[in-house]
Amino acid sequence: MSRILIVDDERNMRKILASNLAQDQHSVSEAAGVAEARACLAANQFDAVITDQKMPDGEGLDVLACARELDPALSVVFLTAFATIELAVESMRQGAFDFVTKPFQPEVVRATARRACEHTELLRENDLLKLTVDRLEGSAEIFGNGPAILAVREMIARVAATNVTVLITGETGTGKELVARAIHKSSPRAQKPFIPVNCAAFTETLLESELFGHEKGAFTGADRMRLGLFEAAHEGTLFLDEAGEMSPATQAKLLRVLTDGKVVRVGSTKPRDVDVRVLVATHRDLDERVRQGTFRQDLYYRLAVVPIPLPPLRMRREDIPGLCELFCREVSSDLKVPMRRISTKALEKLKRYDFPGNIRELRNLIERALILSVTPEIGPDDFPLARADEKASLDGEGKLTWLASMPETVDLRNFLEQVEKGLILRALEASDGVQAEAARRLQLSRSDLAYKLAKYEIKMDRG
Repeated sequence: MSRILIVDDERNMRKILASNLAQDQHSVSEAAGVAEARACLAANQFDAVITDQKMPDGEGLDVLACARELDPALSVVFLTAFATIELAVESMRQGAFDFVTKPFQPEVVRATARRACEHTELLRENDLLKLTVDRLEGSAEIFGNGPAILAVREMIARVAATNVTVLITGETGTGKELVARAIHKSSPRAQKPFIPVNCAAFTETLLESELFGHEKGAFTGADRMRLGLFEAAHEGTLFLDEAGEMSPATQAKLLRVLTDGKVVRVGSTKPRDVDVRVLVATHRDLDERVRQGTFRQDLYYRLAVVPIPLPPLRMRREDIPGLCELFCREVSSDLKVPMRRISTKALEKLKRYDFPGNIRELRNLIERALILSVTPEIGPDDFPLARADEKASLDGEGKLTWLASMPETVDLRNFLEQVEKGLILRALEASDGVQAEAARRLQLSRSDLAYKLAKYEIKMDRG
C-alpha cells in the first residue's frame, strides 16, 4: 500500500481523486494549498504527490520544489488544463514525474499514480543500494575538510599501496573501522576479502578459535574442522578491532603469524601459510599497557609500524555541519522518515558540545531528532545536550566544586573504592547485568571488569 498526497484547493476535486485512488488500496492524504502541502510533506513520507497547478496561496511548482528538497526521490504528478500545457511542460523540466490533463479519465489517474509510486520506490532502493555499497567499500566515509582529518586522509593514501601493518588509535566512535575499510579499498587487495573482528567480543579460547581455526575434537563442542579468519582472509585484509583486549596467549600466537606468515589451528601442529594484511585498532593506550606488562612489547612494535591517530570530534568542530547533512540523508533513507534541515541555532549548539561519544553519538542524536521531531526544521530543543555550565560540577578553574567543603581528613582509598563500586553497579544495572555491555560503558576490558567484580564481591543476576 502506497501513500499519496493530493494537493488541490477544490474540495470536490480532492474527494474525486481520493475515491479513485482508494480503489487501488492507496492511503490518501489531502492538502488544500501549498502551505498545507508543505506541512504534510515535512511530517510524513509519501510515495507520490498529485498537485494542481494554480492555487490561492501558490503554484504546483512550489509544491514540487518543497517535495524535491525534502525527498529528492519523491515523484510529483501535475493536474493541468489545456490552457496551462506550457506550464506542465515547465514542471516536467524542473523534475515532475508526469502530468494529467483535466478533465481526466479515472483509469488514467490510477495508472499514473501506480507508475509514480513504483518510480519513487525504485529511486529509493537505488539510493539505499549506493549508500550500502559506499559503506561496505569505505568510500565517502572519511568525511571532513579540516586539517586534522585531511592529515588522516593523506596517511591513508600513503599506506594503502603498501603491505605494512597499521595501528589505528582513537576514542570510541571516531571511525576506526571506516579508516581500515578505506585503506583496504585503496589497496591492491581491494578485490579480496575484508574481514573485521572485534577482539573484545570473545573469550580467550573463542578468540583463538575464531582467528586461527580449530581441528575436529580440539575441544568440547568442536565436532568439525573450522577455518580461522586468517585463512578466510587469505590475500585480503584482516581488521582486528580492540586488539588491546587480547590475552597474552593470543598475543603470542598473533606475533608468530605476523612474523612468519603461518597459522596453526587449535588442536593441530601443522602450520599453514597465509598471505594477510593486518590492520589493528584500539581505544586503549597500548604504550601504557606495555609499561604495565599487560601487552607484549615485541607485538606492540610489530603492530605499530605505521600509527594513524584519529582526532575526536571536539577537535574537528568545523566538520560538524557537513556530517549533520550527511547523516540526515543516510538516516532519512534508512528509516524512511522525512528529510529535515537542521537550523543554524541547532548547528551552533552542536558545535559547542564536546561529544564524548564522537561521531557515533552525533549520528545517534540526528537519528533521534529525525524520528521524534514533527517540525519542518530541526531546532536546538530537538538535541537534549548537557549545557557547558552543568558539566561535572566544575568551577571556572576546572576544579570540582564540592572540594571546597571537604572535611579536614579523608580516607582516600576507601572513598575511591566506594565511587568505583558504585559506578560498576550502575553500569551493570543499566546493561541488565550483561557484563560485556557494562565493560563497554565503563571502557574496561572484560578481564578488568571481572577482576573488579571479584574484588568488590559483586554478584548480580541478569534481569
